[in-house]
Amino acid sequence: MKKSNNEVQVLDLNRVDFERAGSGRKAGYKFMIEFTDGKVGNVISGSPLAMHLAQVVLEDDAAKQILQENNYEMSLNTRFQLTIKHIEKESTQKAAEE
Repeated sequence: MKKSNNEVQVLDLNRVDFERAGSGRKAGYKFMIEFTDGKVGNVISGSPLAMHLAQVVLEDDAAKQILQENNYEMSLNTRFQLTIKHIEKESTQKAAEE
């Protein structure tokens, strides 16, 4: 996550691993998690994969510290690319005020 403070990180994940664990969805997995002030800031209950990823990230002490200091978006697209994007705290606060 630290690397995404300077630029968006894109991690290519192994499609075969998802298919083996799979739920049989042909469209693939797709989700977006907003981490705001050290917590999940959006509803992810429709995606078990997103819920598990958020749980693992929030249980890690180093990740928890980074999330307390910065806001991030993690998203997975249908090409099995996990994107981690740093979100400026000022822009997050302004959006909440509007």
